[in-house]
Amino acid sequence: MGDKEKHDRAITARRQHLKSIMLQIAATELQKEESRRETEKESYLAEHCPPLHIPSSMAEVQELCHQLHTKINAAEEEKYDMEVKVQKSSKELEDLSQKLFDLRGKFKRPPLRRVRMSADAMLKALLGSKHKVCMDLRSNLKQVKKEDTEKERDLRDVGDWRKNIEEKSGMEGRKKMFESES
Repeated sequence: MGDKEKHDRAITARRQHLKSIMLQIAATELQKEESRRETEKESYLAEHCPPLHIPSSMAEVQELCHQLHTKINAAEEEKYDMEVKVQKSSKELEDLSQKLFDLRGKFKRPPLRRVRMSADAMLKALLGSKHKVCMDLRSNLKQVKKEDTEKERDLRDVGDWRKNIEEKSGMEGRKKMFESES
């Protein structure tokens, strides 16, 4: 028992050690991933968002605003075009799935309930008025007669238990009991 216990402890210690090593590796990988994302973000911002030069004169400010408005309008037009394309493709997809559904001829199945039916009712529902065969299973069973045993005969012959008790009660009943025993 002691050997097995030491073995189990060694296995759990090994598992815990491996688990801690895996967690350390995962932590370093997460740090690397975070630093990689940060450098990607900086490079993307440097590429797509040049540093903003704040103009000194009013004319330069108006020119900058005009440029920004044109860029915003272009982005909004592109966004609108994309939304229209998505709506159009989703409508087309919906129409095609409806056509496919119609071609298959499948309909949504209603949730079915369990209904108790006799075999006759089932055949009548399936075959309609053609159904003439009676499926009464009880009538097809074999009849088996019980053999009368002696105990059953005795029980039948005894009759009502109350009469038996009345006969045995009182002095006369005891007298009959003694007479029947001897």
